[in-house]
Amino acid sequence: MNLGTDKTEAIRRALELNNESPDRGTVNHLWKLYQDTAEWKALSDASRTDYTQSSKQLLKTFGIAAPADITPQTCARYLRVERAAAPVRANREMALLSNLMNVAVERGDLLTNPCKQVRRNKERPRKTAPDPETLVAFLEWARKRPGQAQVLAGMAEFAALAGNRRIEFRTLSWPQVGEIEVRLMRGKQRDGNAVVEVVAISTALQSLFSRMRALAKDDRMGYVFPTVAGNAYTDSGFKGMWNKLMSAAMKEKAITTRFTFHDLRAYYVTQYKQQRGALPDLHANPGTTARIYDRTKTVKRSGL
Repeated sequence: MNLGTDKTEAIRRALELNNESPDRGTVNHLWKLYQDTAEWKALSDASRTDYTQSSKQLLKTFGIAAPADITPQTCARYLRVERAAAPVRANREMALLSNLMNVAVERGDLLTNPCKQVRRNKERPRKTAPDPETLVAFLEWARKRPGQAQVLAGMAEFAALAGNRRIEFRTLSWPQVGEIEVRLMRGKQRDGNAVVEVVAISTALQSLFSRMRALAKDDRMGYVFPTVAGNAYTDSGFKGMWNKLMSAAMKEKAITTRFTFHDLRAYYVTQYKQQRGALPDLHANPGTTARIYDRTKTVKRSGL
């Protein structure tokens, strides 16, 4: 049978003749293999969701390609040309491709990973965080709305007062809340070692927990920030609800400047530094906290 002159297509046809997967020997096949690795299983749910999202666009370009056909030049073109309109997302997609190429190296399909020879697009961290007046206005507006708006406002207030990632407190339950402290697991662990974060309950946090208890489905063993059914929010479910709430706040002019939920972590860092004179312990490398989350616009110091 004439298999044509296209090598990739010829391989696909030959595999089909032998009743083997037509994806065998392609990046599509590596994606399937990667999802069976221990590395994939060790990822957080959020990371797996992000990689799955990244795979949709990535496989449109590289899916039927053989790993050996991917060069540093093709990776660079993907980053700078094919995905020029979304440089940050392109970096995430290239990170996934690099993991797939690692699988190919371990299988003996490649000698080196071509993705590691290409620098990523430069990313600029967000430079703004909501000011206290904007945050207060948003929270007061949200608390007056019906339905789940009060719970979402509580989650926003907790992020601003404690500085935790959403993944760390989305499933926070009442047994974790003591009289003087809250105990949570750090989302991104240091060198694979579990790190427990103990957050002292301030007057503002105590007031927040009192309001959340009044809304609780089960204030003994239940979730602090429950859905209508009393369950913990899924990440996708929360994102959808938060975007709707923020759009409503802008439409009703409760606030004039939109902010992301992740900006609340930056709010905590910025306010913490202004009040305490030092950065909080959020990362193994304090430089990461300073570079990404410290959005101080005015710096004060004493002269000699």
